[in-house]
Amino acid sequence: MTDALMLEKRGNIAVLTMNNPPANTWTAESLQGLKQLVEDLNQDKQIYSLVITGQGEKFFSAGADLKLFAEGDRSVARDMARYFGEAFETLSRFRGVSIAAINGFAMGGGLEVALACDIRIAEAQAQMALPEAKVGLLPCAGGTQNLTMLVGEGWTKRMILCGERLKADKALEIGLVEEVVEQGQALDAALAMAAKVADQSPTAVAACKQLIQNNRSQHWDKGYILERELFVDLFFTEDQSEGVNAFLDKRKPVWQNK
Repeated sequence: MTDALMLEKRGNIAVLTMNNPPANTWTAESLQGLKQLVEDLNQDKQIYSLVITGQGEKFFSAGADLKLFAEGDRSVARDMARYFGEAFETLSRFRGVSIAAINGFAMGGGLEVALACDIRIAEAQAQMALPEAKVGLLPCAGGTQNLTMLVGEGWTKRMILCGERLKADKALEIGLVEEVVEQGQALDAALAMAAKVADQSPTAVAACKQLIQNNRSQHWDKGYILERELFVDLFFTEDQSEGVNAFLDKRKPVWQNK
């Protein structure tokens, strides 16, 4: 782990705060730390959801520090691209529900980490952009792919090829974020949403998430088959029996995540 990432566990919720002032930029160390952190959380059966936010009031995250690329060192570029890719792809495969609480500017890799999450909640003053082409670069942490899947080619091209910066209300309109809240309320809103996750069976949530994201790499037809297979697989879990019987007994289920 690294001081640039602060982790707090609140019951079944893990809260990760990016803490690299002044703009919560990513480093090789913090990216490797994020990957390890998510892998560790995947093994923690008590954690059902992950909330990611930025320290301070101005920045969620400004992405990478451009000073890293000032000398045009290809080896540095190759290493950082790998660290970004591995970290955010690991985040996107987190077995639970990940929620980005966007509390300020989310630029470049700062927006890409939010795109790797399942759900995005932005504060009203937040602004979002993928401005890499303005400095002769491109989004290398999933931005070109994840943004397209989320909002379609048109808005992706406007943001990346034309360098458009979006305010929170426009981001909500095009589906880049799922909710907009008042300044200072993103974390509370994300925690409230994460608390809802705990009402669901964590084993069922993990299976559902796998199915929802299946069409990123496979045809719908394979998804239909996998859907039926995973449905049956849930009958090998304790949570399936607990969930059904709790409903029939008119009581709240006690999940074991197994």
